[in-house]
Amino acid sequence: MAKAPVLTPQAEDFPRWYQDLINKAELADNGPVRGTMVIRPYGYGLWERMQQEMDARIKDAGAQNAYFPLFIPQSYLTKEAEHVEGFAPELAVVTHGGGKELDEPVVVRPTSETIINDYFSKWVQSYRDLPLLINQWANVVRWEMRPRVFLRTSEFLWQEGHTAHATYEDARDYAARIHTDVYGDFMTNVLGIDVVLGRKTAKERFAGAINTLTLEGMMGDGKALQLGTSHELGTNFAKAFNTQYLSKEGKQELVWQTSWGVSTRMVGGLIMSHGDDNGLRVPPRLAHVQVVVMAIKGDEAVAKVRELGAQLKAAGIRVQVDDRVDTPFGRRAVDWELKGVPVRIEIGPRDLEAGTAMLARRIPGGKTPVQIDALADLLPKVLEEDQAQLLRESRERREARTSDVSTIGEAAEAAIAGGWARIPWADLGPEGEAKLAEQAVSVRCLIAADGSVPETDDAPGTLAIVARSY
Repeated sequence: MAKAPVLTPQAEDFPRWYQDLINKAELADNGPVRGTMVIRPYGYGLWERMQQEMDARIKDAGAQNAYFPLFIPQSYLTKEAEHVEGFAPELAVVTHGGGKELDEPVVVRPTSETIINDYFSKWVQSYRDLPLLINQWANVVRWEMRPRVFLRTSEFLWQEGHTAHATYEDARDYAARIHTDVYGDFMTNVLGIDVVLGRKTAKERFAGAINTLTLEGMMGDGKALQLGTSHELGTNFAKAFNTQYLSKEGKQELVWQTSWGVSTRMVGGLIMSHGDDNGLRVPPRLAHVQVVVMAIKGDEAVAKVRELGAQLKAAGIRVQVDDRVDTPFGRRAVDWELKGVPVRIEIGPRDLEAGTAMLARRIPGGKTPVQIDALADLLPKVLEEDQAQLLRESRERREARTSDVSTIGEAAEAAIAGGWARIPWADLGPEGEAKLAEQAVSVRCLIAADGSVPETDDAPGTLAIVARSY
């Protein structure tokens, strides 16, 4: 009788595979309130590494971290009409506190444009205070009707950047810098996902923005996932909160603003981009455990893996020692495979006699005996090869499953079949976008013919990327 697979095969039921993997790799659990999640230590380790990599890039772009309150007066959201309309269905509102009805209801933070702008209006006085570049790592609440762990939860973790500038051009360029130098660089070179950088249509734009830049990744089932956005807010919030500055010419001017964010949704994107029927595959540059050194059995093997673990750690490799010889080796190996650790080093009594270890690579697969003394020099090269392979696979999948089409029907057919379609925006337009929506297909973004981001929605040669999405 054939042994049942550890995970539901992707080809059989991709959503079931996703949920199986989250549970069996011990990434997260459902919270007690519908739509919430408990992020388990291994899953949180992935998020921490994402935070570290992103935070460094954000600071390189000149932004500083701050923190703003979780509770926002409801009246703040009503100051920017389009903003409150866009978020109204998702709001969690507190009406009682301390056993009494509040004088004014407060909203649990869905995003912080309003409260941050209230303080920007106090902090910005003259052109010397600009640009003002603030980032916040926080949790937000958006009441989710169709929750899915990491992808859509009522509470999730994220970073949100908010900036104020003296000119439209400076704000526009900064939003683009975040889009490419922070988000694009991180997702491509650390997450190993070959994202498409594009511009959202007016229908898909962030509520209150004049332009939204997006990063879209193709998941293993061909659907799209929005992994991050960077918004030009124009002067919409500046008008609502009277955020002005005294220019060099002595005139009162409204500031121009941006906001931008990525969230724990990236963990879901990581799973669905790189996972296979054996579990997760974590890009080595991201992995908080790049190498696990495993003792198969025996006291001498335990001593050796501890010694080797210390050597590899000293060499700059993020390593974990697994010396739990009282737990069957096969079970431990499957657990680490599920978690997607890039490399396992397996050492038992026979290996010690030969001075070798078995090197098991999660990403390309396969095992190879290697001299133990050679591992510290060999592993960095192996890890970089495997990082490159994940990015290459991501790019090849997207290119193979993207079709160039010329009609709305062809675009819908390609998306429903599990791929992406490229169609001239001039041939689709808002009317075609509405027709696609009737079939649960959306325009993920607009790109130029050369793959760059168009300056306007109607720039000549603009293409629409059409797909089903999460």
